[in-house]
Amino acid sequence: MTSTAAPAALVVDGAYELAEGGRWVDGRYVYVDILSGRLFELRDETGPAAPRQLAQLDVPLGAVAPVSDQPDVWIAAAGTGIALLTADGALEWLDRPEDRTPAPSRMNDGVADPAGRFWAGSMAYDGTHGAGSLYRTDLDGTVVRVLDGLTIANGPAFTADGTTMYLADTAAGTILRCRVDPDSGDLSSDPETFAQLREGEGSPDGMTVDDEGRLWVAMWGTGTIRRYHPDGRLLHTVTVPAPHPTSVCLHPSDNRLFVTTARHGVRSPTATSGAVLSVPVPVRGMAACSWRGRR
Repeated sequence: MTSTAAPAALVVDGAYELAEGGRWVDGRYVYVDILSGRLFELRDETGPAAPRQLAQLDVPLGAVAPVSDQPDVWIAAAGTGIALLTADGALEWLDRPEDRTPAPSRMNDGVADPAGRFWAGSMAYDGTHGAGSLYRTDLDGTVVRVLDGLTIANGPAFTADGTTMYLADTAAGTILRCRVDPDSGDLSSDPETFAQLREGEGSPDGMTVDDEGRLWVAMWGTGTIRRYHPDGRLLHTVTVPAPHPTSVCLHPSDNRLFVTTARHGVRSPTATSGAVLSVPVPVRGMAACSWRGRR
């Protein structure tokens, strides 16, 4: 295992409370500020740039994915459920399953898989143990609870063939690996523990898979990014100048890793907390998959 302190560039000093969910979509970097319910895009540029706000909701916004063949329409993990978000900022709710849970909860991170489904996790506002779930939104718009008993469901990330999903339970310090039937979207076996973090190693947050099939993980609390081999070996640790990195996204045609960070929970935040950073890396990623429903 190797370790480096990356020469991170400050791309956006946004003073975001909880920036998250970074994805590459049609030549732009798209991300959210969860607690303020805002969605941003950043055009493919190098150096400091001005993000454009695409939407502001009156509920928290955990993550979005593009909707296939519908420009400027997104499927969103927002508030207590899953909704379609149109260019004018309107929400068309598909379901609000977290309205039916005992602990006040919200949706968190989410991603579309290569088969066109949308997956998103949830969490209780107070971090109640076991109150979080993982949901799958199928092509007909049905929202299915796939896993429960999680605490802070975070960072779904898929391999290129869609047969493996990595899922973090941030509060438990656990990264799960789930085998997925790409035809049905069902889990083909029980989730297995891919990595269990020890005290002091940080908490796994947003994740992505690179073009070599390796998993990158933002480690909340330690200012580090980890890269894992599919067999579970820790290959590399990158240190970034912010204690709470929240999501990672690899540029699909340039050797840069984009990292969102949070000011939330930082006593004396600097410009790199609540920001978007970029780090040079030797690999690339994949553009975000789209939700292919409602055609």
